[in-house]
Amino acid sequence: MGLISQLLTLPLAPVRGTVWVLDQVVLAAEREHDDPGPVRTQLAELERELLSGSIDEEEFDRREDELLDRLTECENYRRRLNDNS
Repeated sequence: MGLISQLLTLPLAPVRGTVWVLDQVVLAAEREHDDPGPVRTQLAELERELLSGSIDEEEFDRREDELLDRLTECENYRRRLNDNS
């Protein structure tokens, strides 16, 4: 029966391949989006801007809060992935 099923569903092979590729693209995008590395880099750059006088403390605090929230989201996402593994 396996051979017959494979022959009957052979025309769907390109669709299955496309779905697999799309799944891989989504997974890669999620990994990249939820990578804490770039957020940490942005925090370091933000601190350099404050120390150089490019931004004031109010701007620094506002942007730092946004970045720390984003970092927390990334870490929570990573933790959920590890818990599901």
